[in-house]
Amino acid sequence: MPTGDLETGSERLREVLETPRRAFIPLPDTQVVERPGWLQLITPSLRQGGLNEVAFSALDENEADAVIDETLETYRRLGLRFRWTVGPDCRPADLAERLARRGLRRSETLGMIRETAAAPAEAASDVTVEQVDESTVEEFSRTMAAGWEMDPEPITAFNRLVLTHPGRRHRLFLARYRGVPAGTAGLVTFERSVYLLSGVVLPAFRKRGLYRALVNARLGYAAGQDIPFATSHARSSTSAPLLERLGFETLCRFEVFSND
Repeated sequence: MPTGDLETGSERLREVLETPRRAFIPLPDTQVVERPGWLQLITPSLRQGGLNEVAFSALDENEADAVIDETLETYRRLGLRFRWTVGPDCRPADLAERLARRGLRRSETLGMIRETAAAPAEAASDVTVEQVDESTVEEFSRTMAAGWEMDPEPITAFNRLVLTHPGRRHRLFLARYRGVPAGTAGLVTFERSVYLLSGVVLPAFRKRGLYRALVNARLGYAAGQDIPFATSHARSSTSAPLLERLGFETLCRFEVFSND
């Protein structure tokens, strides 16, 4: 794949690994805990996930266990579903093993990238994808909540904030199958890339081209905004093989831990 305006492999890796850490929109109760070597989000109003994560952790080897235990206790005390991303730039070297020993569920994630310039393939005639606005945000949120098995009320409140947030870096997309809401996805725009996130298709509608259509719609949006690259953090067991078939290249592999 040509490198475009990301001239070196290290620049492309930073775009895949570091840039998405700034993809969040904080809610009024979100605590952003940031210091050298640490970025963490705590959002009590989203108990079932979202805006509750350790996005980056470069810890001193001798202090890591204490920090891990304190962090886990914070989320446990608040009753929050959370995730902890252990990227290739996290420390100490055995951070993943330390988290696994505490009983967190681990999944392999691929940091992926592709150019947006190529024209996306047409969706199947039964599939349509639309950008979400105020008139469809509730429908989108109910579909998203069903796909991720979450309470729709806080998700709806968050998505309304996304639509009205100053600067509007986020875009939401709703896929329909024969007019029925069947899948959702989002993106966050940055200067040189869009970050694809939260793609989900309801079980009854899978293997009908909806995931592909959601990816292609977002690639088309990015190309229309002259944003040259799309990135994603994709689970190796679910979305990564689909993205690979759609032209995404894997730049790194890392692990994400969660308490669900």
